[in-house]
Amino acid sequence: MKTVLMVAEKPSLAQSIAKILSRGSLSTRKGLNGACSVHEYMGSFMGQSVRFKMTSVCGHVMTLDFIGKYNNWDKVDPAELFSKAPTEKKEANPKLSMVKFLQVEGRGCDYIVLWLDCDKEGENICFEVLDAVLPVMNKCHSIERTVHRAKFSSITDTDICNAMNRLGEPNQNEALSVDARQELDLRIGCAFTRFQTKYFQGKYGNLDSSLISFGPCQTPTLGFCVERHDKIQSFKPEAYWVLQAKVSQEMDNTLTLEWDRVRVFDREIAQTFLLITKMAKEAMVESLSRKEKVKQRPLALNTVEMLRVASSALGMGPQHAMQIAERLYTQGYISYPRTETTHYPENFDLKGSLRQQANNPYWAETVKALLAEGINRPRKGLDAGDHPPITPMRSATEAELGGDAWRLYEYITRHFIATVSYDCKYLQTTIAFSVGPERFTCSGKTVLSPGYTDIMPWQAIPQEESLPTCERGDSFSIEEVKLLEKQTNPPDYLTEAELITLMERHGIGTDASIPVHINNICQRNYVTVETGRRLKPTNLGIVLVHGYYKIDSELVLPTIRSAVEKQLNLIAQGKADFQQVLNHTLDIFKRKFHYFVDSIAGMDELMEVSFSPLAATGKPLSRCGKCHRFMKYIQAKPSRLHCSHCDETYTLPQNGTIKLYKELRCPLDDFELVLWSSGSRGKSYPLCPYCYNHTPFRDMKKGMGCNECTHPTCQHSLSMLGIGQCVECENGVLVLDPTSGPKWKMACNKCNVIVHFFENAHKVRVSSENCDSCDAALVDVDFNKTKSPLPGEETQHSGCVFCDPVFQDLVELKHAAMRHPMHRGSQGKRQGRGRGRGRRPGGRGNPKKPKDKMA
Repeated sequence: MKTVLMVAEKPSLAQSIAKILSRGSLSTRKGLNGACSVHEYMGSFMGQSVRFKMTSVCGHVMTLDFIGKYNNWDKVDPAELFSKAPTEKKEANPKLSMVKFLQVEGRGCDYIVLWLDCDKEGENICFEVLDAVLPVMNKCHSIERTVHRAKFSSITDTDICNAMNRLGEPNQNEALSVDARQELDLRIGCAFTRFQTKYFQGKYGNLDSSLISFGPCQTPTLGFCVERHDKIQSFKPEAYWVLQAKVSQEMDNTLTLEWDRVRVFDREIAQTFLLITKMAKEAMVESLSRKEKVKQRPLALNTVEMLRVASSALGMGPQHAMQIAERLYTQGYISYPRTETTHYPENFDLKGSLRQQANNPYWAETVKALLAEGINRPRKGLDAGDHPPITPMRSATEAELGGDAWRLYEYITRHFIATVSYDCKYLQTTIAFSVGPERFTCSGKTVLSPGYTDIMPWQAIPQEESLPTCERGDSFSIEEVKLLEKQTNPPDYLTEAELITLMERHGIGTDASIPVHINNICQRNYVTVETGRRLKPTNLGIVLVHGYYKIDSELVLPTIRSAVEKQLNLIAQGKADFQQVLNHTLDIFKRKFHYFVDSIAGMDELMEVSFSPLAATGKPLSRCGKCHRFMKYIQAKPSRLHCSHCDETYTLPQNGTIKLYKELRCPLDDFELVLWSSGSRGKSYPLCPYCYNHTPFRDMKKGMGCNECTHPTCQHSLSMLGIGQCVECENGVLVLDPTSGPKWKMACNKCNVIVHFFENAHKVRVSSENCDSCDAALVDVDFNKTKSPLPGEETQHSGCVFCDPVFQDLVELKHAAMRHPMHRGSQGKRQGRGRGRGRRPGGRGNPKKPKDKMA
């Protein structure tokens, strides 16, 4: 019997699709990587009985990067990254062993059906999966096609079954356009980022950003924010005057009239108009008009509009909104959320989608009324040829979804119902008055038919007081005529919604990448998100953009990136050659890079005005081992130590606190040690600033602290404080934290595992002897008499943390609470005790002798 392998983009999607196609009769097992499951069932494929294996990847299988030596910032000239530096595809997440997993599942299969998301990124992942699987699949000797592509827009029974019955082929051109974008962004972004990061962080201490990044899309995005900031700063308020008249007729309410001239900027002229109008005894009705007007229902919903509304009305950042939309899609609540299309396909079942909402308590009445009187034909929007617009796929309640997921789902559903509702109709009445020679008007709106505003009440026509009934020639008595002095106001900072509109208009990024670019400029500390989700550029963001304008405005203007996006779209359509577009674009940016490097002094002049030089930043902390003077600790990102006498800068571990470590010195270079800590619930370890930046032994890497140092005799090194192999990760060693008493702990020097032990012990030290059972180093513990938990009121004991029964109840495994979100573990949740859930450490620290002697 033949086997069909089917691959989706996410584990949850694979499960949903397998359940639909197997009608619920399937068996499930975990894959070898632990992250992806394999769902198996029997069925028919191309007229024969086959065994189906449905599994998934977790996003991209591979990522593009430079080969090893070109990732060293210190040894490679950034200019080489444009052409000389070779790139390679590496596993996007090596821990998942995705290639190995796909090959294990693909071995012996006869067909493959690709259920990746139906966009350009999805097509690219299709070919990443094929590269891994095709070499191990059974070879087909007939002309029969073995590779199939499923095209779908939602996780519904109808859509999935239709996709299975109409299988196509993956699109090589769309995949190539993604490869081109990846390579351009990597080469251009890395070259500019490395150069400007090294140049400016070597000179200034308070930039407060660990990376001075440049991106072909990211930088124009920042440019829009700074352009608005510059308009605000250069704005000069100007006084103007408005004439306001109030009139009434007998006992009716007073009407406030608007001046037809709107405003004048000359006070004397305004005073003249005031005197003329004050001479009039009454206001005469010159004309009365009533017009029926229409407020159009919205177009079908695409990604950009969804992100705009999520930011402006729901207060969600674009990145957050996109993550929620993707989760709603994988759970089957909405259709695919990445689309540029605002036009429903001709065969789209509008009534079927609407019927699903007929019993929803929030809008059942509106939906039933619509179904009874017949739905309105949606407006004709743009058909971009990708996915149908975003629509609800099944009914849901607030209790079911909760929080932001419900708010976004509610908006998507209300928007969908509005697109098939009727337009809002209202009557606009305008009365024109003459007060002396000056003309004034007064208008009001009366709703005739609310239409779609029933379901989108925030767009409803506001209720206004009705205007009095009158005819041409009627007169109104003048209550008052006055002159109002006002000032022109500057524009406000861009909202995320306005920025998304600008990016879409100028072709910066795609519907998928727009949220990423906005998130990047926030994370790099180039802009901050203020109230109302307005983006205010920081000093660093402003100086960078002004610097680009000074050197080469095309680096920050949207024009050049927009042209590149058009070329990439031509690759996707098969109308442009991948290599030609790549070479041409890289050649342009290579020339721009060389000019930028030669002209960097222009940007530096702006930096000097806004930021402090390294020597004038920070506070004295520890002594330099070369000149024995105090080095300054610069706390702003990236935190580092700077010796102004030697003019040397030493990087430090980030996202934690640094303090002096007991004025102890490194035996290798005489630098004073500092202590890094991620907080009371996290890890801490000492490090030598010089060794951290210049590895003393061949078996060490740059960026290692004393807890990974292989010095054979230093009291702070791994050799002296290492206890045993980590209970969770493969390469880590649990190292005693000598500063943690009386709440003693040992921490893994690779992952975020922490083992708390011997609370209130007076002294804990690592013995030179090893455990006979597990080869971990023994620990000598000395308790105070009054607080000793040892049997028989003993105060001292020596034994193995993992094997000694006396220590069994005194050991508790936790995960470090790291400051950086990347390292967020389960933060203090108990995970087990004793031997670390039965895993035995495989030996003490690093038993190998260091290859080098002391420097």
